Amino acid sequence: MEVFQLTTIVDASGNLHLDIPTQLAPGQVNIVVVLNPVASDRTQKSDYDFSDVAGKLVWERDALAMQKVLRDEW
Repeated sequence: MEVFQLTTIVDASGNLHLDIPTQLAPGQVNIVVVLNPVASDRTQKSDYDFSDVAGKLVWERDALAMQKVLRDEW
């Protein structure tokens, strides 16, 4: 048994063409295909730079008491 992992392209008509060289002897083989779409690099990158809002808030009061005060305003 051989396991292959490769990335290829599905053409415009929706057909997937595979050309896989093997070391197997001529004859019948069973093939199992698992299709997993590859995410585009463009969708993973954020255009916004969050570095200006990253950081740590220094809070000197009781956070739970302040939360209750804010909730009571509603």
